[in-house]
Amino acid sequence: MSTSTDRFQQTDATHDTELLEEHARRDSLASRSAARLVGHPARGESERTVGQLVADASHDVSALVRSEIQLAKSEVTSGLKVGGKGAGLLGGAAFLGLLGLIFLLHTLAHTIDVWLPLWAGYLIVTVILLVIAGVLGMLGAKALKKAKPMPEKAIRNAQQTVEAIKPGH
Repeated sequence: MSTSTDRFQQTDATHDTELLEEHARRDSLASRSAARLVGHPARGESERTVGQLVADASHDVSALVRSEIQLAKSEVTSGLKVGGKGAGLLGGAAFLGLLGLIFLLHTLAHTIDVWLPLWAGYLIVTVILLVIAGVLGMLGAKALKKAKPMPEKAIRNAQQTVEAIKPGH
């Protein structure tokens, strides 16, 4: 039992040591970057010129933008994979649901055949479907007329941002 506990303590100690080393490495990197940005040379470096500072800042901003873009790409890619799987499953469910509806409508037409000829059963089912399609079509057209296809808030915010950035404001 004690060897098991010792192993866990050693694993925890190793993990803690690794975390401390990573933290120290990041602190060192951050302090060097901060020193460069405010114009203080890092250990072993001489005074940096304004051009070097601007180049460093440009490089740092460029690296930051690239890493943010890479993060966004990976998030979108993983989200699309999950969404694609869900869309495929929904497509399969919709197809099977449509087949079920078709068989239900055939059953309804054959049930009406008990009282009327088979052709009359199919005619009644067809008329009911066309009436439902017409009502849904009118409701859909009415909803589309109310829809605003332009992202008005986003356009307004972009225009305000451009105005705020313009020189002279």
